[in-house]
Amino acid sequence: MPGASGVNTEGSCEALCRTLVSQKGLQRETADISHSVLYTSLMGLLLVTDNECFLNAVVQCLSHTRGLRDYSLLKSYRNDKFSKEETKLMEAFSQVLSGLWDVNEGDRVVNPRQFYNIFKDAVPYFSGYSQQDAQEFLRFLLDKLHTEINRRPYVRRTGKEPEQTFARFRISEEAAAMWKKHLERDDSRIVDLFSGQLRSSLHCSVCSHSSNTFDVFCDLSLPIPKRSSSGQVTLRECLELFSQEEKLDKDNSPMCERCNRHTECTKQLSIQRFPQVIVIHLNRFTTSRWSISKSTVYVSFPLTNLDLGRYGPVDCGPVLYDLYAICNHAGTVNMGHYTACCSDENGWCFYNDSSVTPVSENQLQTNQAYVLFYQRSNSTTIRK
Repeated sequence: MPGASGVNTEGSCEALCRTLVSQKGLQRETADISHSVLYTSLMGLLLVTDNECFLNAVVQCLSHTRGLRDYSLLKSYRNDKFSKEETKLMEAFSQVLSGLWDVNEGDRVVNPRQFYNIFKDAVPYFSGYSQQDAQEFLRFLLDKLHTEINRRPYVRRTGKEPEQTFARFRISEEAAAMWKKHLERDDSRIVDLFSGQLRSSLHCSVCSHSSNTFDVFCDLSLPIPKRSSSGQVTLRECLELFSQEEKLDKDNSPMCERCNRHTECTKQLSIQRFPQVIVIHLNRFTTSRWSISKSTVYVSFPLTNLDLGRYGPVDCGPVLYDLYAICNHAGTVNMGHYTACCSDENGWCFYNDSSVTPVSENQLQTNQAYVLFYQRSNSTTIRK
C-alpha cells in the first residue's frame, strides 16, 4: 500500500484472502481470438509471497483486456516492435496469460513468479516484502511493457526542447499536433489501448488570457467527494469533482503568458482524446504529513454505457464505455488484500489469488472497488 513500506504485515494478506474465500466473494466493509482457442479464464494465480496479491489482481484485469490479451497470446509484438529493448518482461507476461487462457491446461493455478522476478529487476522499487499499491504497479507495468514493444526507435533527448506555440490554431489542431509529436517517440499497443490526452485550460483573472496544455494519460485518478447524506456517492460525482473549475492564487498559478507574471487564474481539466480502454482509479488513499488514511465511501458506477462525452471537447457527442474488470482493495492501509472481478463471454468471475468463483452483477458494486477498467463501445476500430 502507499507509504506502507516497512510495516510488518506478514500473514495479514493471507488472512484476508481466507476471509474472503469463506465469505464466498465480496462483502461490503464497514485479432480477437476469444471465440476460437480461448473460451474463459477460470484459473487463479498463486501468491508469490503473502503481500503480492496486488500483482495477481492487476494481471487478471489485464488478462481480460481483449486487445492486450490477444496481442500477447499471438506474440504480435515480435514483428511489431522497433525498440532495441529485449522483450523479457513482455515474454514473461505473455507466458502468464497463456497459462491463464489455456483450456487444455490441467493445472487450474498459474504461478507468476518468473514474471514478477523479471519485473522487479526492471523496477527495483517493488523488491522486498512490503505491501504495494495496485494502481502504482499497473502504471509501472504498462510503462515497462510499452518500452519493450515501442514501435519507435529510441531518441536521446538533448536538453530542453523549445516550447511550441499554436496561437493561430484551433484547440483541436493544437491537440492533434501535440498527439502527433507524442507518437513520434511513443507508439505501441499499450498506447493504442490505454493512452488518452488531457487538456488543462488556464484563464487569467487579470487580462482574461486563455491558454491550454495537453498531457498524455494512461489512467484517470479521481477524487472521492465527501460522503453524501445517503452514505454513498456516484462515479459521475467523482468525475464532476475531477473536472470542475479550480481557482488558483498567485502563489500556486503558472506564469501568465500575456501578463508575464503570476496572477490569479482558473484551471479546468477535460479529456481531449479518449482512449480505447479507460482505467479509472478511485483515489481512496489520502496522505497527510503524518499518516495515510483510506476512504471506504461506497462509489456506485455503471456497468454499461458510461458516457464520458460531457467531459470531452464541446459537442463531441456520447463517448460510451462498458465495464469489464474491477480491482478491489479490502482492509486498511496497513493490512489490505487485493482481488479482481472480471467479465468475459460467460459472465463475471471473482478472482481471489488461486480461488476463482462466479459472481453476479449485483455483487460487483462494493466500497472495495479501487480501479475500474472500461472498454470503449462506440468508437472506431484501433490500428492493428
